Amino acid sequence: MSQTSANRQRLRALPKAEIHVHLEGCFSRQQIVDLAAVAGEPLPRPPEDLFAFKNLAEFLGFLDWSCGLVRTEPQVEAMAYGFSRRLADNGAGYGDPIINPTHWPSWRYRLPEMIAALDRGFTAAERDGLPPVRLCLSLLRQQSADEAAELLDMMIALRSPRVAALSIDGNEAAAGRTGPRFADIFRRAAAAGFRRTVHAGESSGADGIRDAIRLLGADRIDHGVRAVEDAALMDEIRDLGIPLDITPASNVRLGLYRRYEDHPIERLRQHGIPVSVGTDDPELLETTLVEEYARMVETFGWDDDVLRAVARTSIEASFAPPEIKRDLLAKLAAW
Repeated sequence: MSQTSANRQRLRALPKAEIHVHLEGCFSRQQIVDLAAVAGEPLPRPPEDLFAFKNLAEFLGFLDWSCGLVRTEPQVEAMAYGFSRRLADNGAGYGDPIINPTHWPSWRYRLPEMIAALDRGFTAAERDGLPPVRLCLSLLRQQSADEAAELLDMMIALRSPRVAALSIDGNEAAAGRTGPRFADIFRRAAAAGFRRTVHAGESSGADGIRDAIRLLGADRIDHGVRAVEDAALMDEIRDLGIPLDITPASNVRLGLYRRYEDHPIERLRQHGIPVSVGTDDPELLETTLVEEYARMVETFGWDDDVLRAVARTSIEASFAPPEIKRDLLAKLAAW
């Protein structure tokens, strides 16, 4: 076995959780080709170029199209099972995948049925020894407050143990400031017992992160990398202990940073901010959780102590039940 392969195997064995990953971005190229054939839909471009994105807006548009190919409950169940298999393949002991109903035209107004199908798929995976999963249901920034309230009302009425949190994602630069619009919804979500995770500090700057903390009460922030542009904000995040769930490959592939060497994850970590590593949309960005960790080792020289700290953050910042966290943390201590 080569040294590179041995290092990857060791990173796979690192006990960790994956907490910044979108179900929408977990279809392989071949799965999309096959789903399009079943749906009778032409591909937007040749298969070899399917994942060639010029910017975030083009990327998000492709998500809408590809998710529109999933039209039956067995397809949803298979998607859930496949996600759990992906976690296991990368040595993650738990996952908090994000799903945004606005990307799924066949299910947007049949969300309880979709959640039930996802639950069946995840339950089957758990019976087969694959990692447990809970869902973060996400708003799109362009939605209205009324639409957001509808989603939360459904979550409250459904009370599915499979649903852990309310999320918000989408293109911050295109939507403009949205924190005030959704502040009341996130307060209601907290009161109803749901956790909160917020995409911020990707296409928006420091102000989007401040809104996530001060208006939306984020338990954790997805991305958050542009906090590095504001020293006072970095101090605030550190002092509050709010984790940033960072996806380096996504930030580089979608043009936020030119090279991994330019990525601020190490500056944020050294400032005392808890950071974890995720994949965002792993198939579309052609990455894996093990590869994300490996890039950070290769780029920033992370040693075992840093790897343990980052993996610990992923577990502690997850929305897993306490017993799952305890088990993963015990395994991490023995790594």
